Amino acid sequence: MFSLHLSPEQLEFRDTMRDFVQNEVKAVALHPDRLQPFEKPLLLELLDDASRMGLRTLALSEAAGGAGADTLTSCIVMEELAAGDVDLAVVMALTSRLGAALFDECMTADQRARFLPEFLDERRAHLALAAHDYDAVRGWQYHREYDEASGIEPVAVKQANGDWIIDGDIAFVPNAPVATLFAVQVRTDQKKTGRNGVSTLLVPRGTAGLTVGAPPKATGEADADGIELARWHHGTGARVQFGKCRVPGENLVGREGQTPLCTDAFMARAAIQLAAINLGVGRAAYDAAVDYAKIRVQGGRPIIQHQAIGTILADCATKLELSRSLVWKAAWTADHPEAVGDRSVSELPFHIMARTYTAEAMHDVTLGAAECFGAMGVMRDMPLQKYVHDAMVLLHSEDHDSATKLGIAEAIAGFRRPAAA
Repeated sequence: MFSLHLSPEQLEFRDTMRDFVQNEVKAVALHPDRLQPFEKPLLLELLDDASRMGLRTLALSEAAGGAGADTLTSCIVMEELAAGDVDLAVVMALTSRLGAALFDECMTADQRARFLPEFLDERRAHLALAAHDYDAVRGWQYHREYDEASGIEPVAVKQANGDWIIDGDIAFVPNAPVATLFAVQVRTDQKKTGRNGVSTLLVPRGTAGLTVGAPPKATGEADADGIELARWHHGTGARVQFGKCRVPGENLVGREGQTPLCTDAFMARAAIQLAAINLGVGRAAYDAAVDYAKIRVQGGRPIIQHQAIGTILADCATKLELSRSLVWKAAWTADHPEAVGDRSVSELPFHIMARTYTAEAMHDVTLGAAECFGAMGVMRDMPLQKYVHDAMVLLHSEDHDSATKLGIAEAIAGFRRPAAA
């Protein structure tokens, strides 16, 4: 049954990560010299340290050489890491989640023998998923089957010897700058649309014809129309191009035309982990506000004793606890789908509920925490402005927009989107 009692292993994971963040991450991530510029490159040395702690293989099964952490444990770990630096958490969450999906569920024994040893032995062996999000059109196709034209994904043509030739361009692929292996969704059947006719190919970094661009600058770059762009993502990412990129036929994951990745279960776990990361950002802002309110004296007493500040912190604490309860319930339900089958929990999409509520609640929490700092809350050498920005990015990110909640609305109405053939 669903329980708020963490296991001894989960408590050890949490405490270990909390010590790592407090003693190693925060001193670097929140140094004033790093906070002031808009450009905040990924902290590669700390990413290596997190890899040595086993976070890349956190969700990978023990049989494959990982820790075998379930979704709830992964959420606990990612919340703690995000409280130190959200970019580290986003990179690690994707590698860990994708590693478990690929090596434990999707690859053949031969593919695991070829790709798993490097993933286990090389601490900088990260993973990237180049895939189109078909849920992005939900707002236009509410209560309808997705009907999206081909041509969005890269195109792969099968050769006489069974190899594939990939051509195409993906504007932004998360983890691309640090990935050593790409799982690429390619359209292999031009006559089909949506997820139908899409296959997944494994493309190692260094493959001829694969080009990974530089990570976009925080500001100062312009698109083809001359409009200045701004960094509006967490983690790291870059443009990926394929030009006559030849991939062996044995690198096909699953069946041709039926990608095993980006299933509902995979995407649900992704949303839940991102909600946990979002929670970590809000908690970091709240902790900073509480610490400051205890030492800042105004009117002869610490401001935490002032009614206005106390009310703000109480609202923040309430939203944090509600968000964590929803994230944990969503994670537990993802780990125990049988609870839906026997009607122990409802069939509502808890992953969407956790993602949307947490995004809105943590935006409020970071703003409230910044208010406790007064004018210092907007100073660029103080961490609160970063927490507010981080929460705002998560609030307005690709997987959280005005149409995201329509997934909940469809579930309430009993609508089931037809599965891909």
